[in-house]
Amino acid sequence: MTVKPYQSEAGSKKTQVAGMFNNIAAKYDFLNHFLSMGIDKIWRKRAINLLKDIPNPLVLDVATGTGDLAIEANKRLKCKVTGVDISVEMLKVADEKLKKRGLTDWISVEEGDSENLPFEDNRFDAVMVAFGVRNFENLGKGLTEMCRVLKPGGKMVVLEFSKPAYFPFKQLYLFYFRYILPWLGGVISKDKAAYTYLPESVLSFPDGEQFDKELINAGMNPVKRYKQTMGIATIYLSEKQQ
Repeated sequence: MTVKPYQSEAGSKKTQVAGMFNNIAAKYDFLNHFLSMGIDKIWRKRAINLLKDIPNPLVLDVATGTGDLAIEANKRLKCKVTGVDISVEMLKVADEKLKKRGLTDWISVEEGDSENLPFEDNRFDAVMVAFGVRNFENLGKGLTEMCRVLKPGGKMVVLEFSKPAYFPFKQLYLFYFRYILPWLGGVISKDKAAYTYLPESVLSFPDGEQFDKELINAGMNPVKRYKQTMGIATIYLSEKQQ
């Protein structure tokens, strides 16, 4: 069964995910950093650092959300970034951030579907996505589209939650993830389903070697996996097959 935010309601996963993020956009940044105790900021920096050897890259940020990854990429790489997302309300938050920081000449954001990207083939030097691929309705199609818009030899960096494997951290983490996080997230965001969906989507996501296989099927060559904070998240680095 496909994991969706609102299982009892009608609508595709894609439609429900867009609606969910529209609902929680105003509280998203606060909750993201609060519930991860700020560790997510470190993970983003590490992911972007994997692109440092590309001179003057043109970068696509898929599922850009409120723009945190795009802003960090511009800061660290001094590059132009295009961000796409299916949530209009998240993009409004991102747009306000860019205006306040004077980054609108460097970073642009637009509504776009990861499974049908509005860009020509072989356009970008790098494609990145943070905490977004598990929300794709069709994972293979989304990854194939990301590969399509990459130049041959271009790099893809995916930062996504994964499942810790070692006792006792695994057990403590799963308790927090299944019970504490949904309760806190629901109270603050007023959308309990959104933060119940989070652990469900992570636990059903094909991480590790399984995700590498998805990358290969999409036309990418996996380079390396970087586990973060005892396996809470993983950064996947891959290159487009030439």
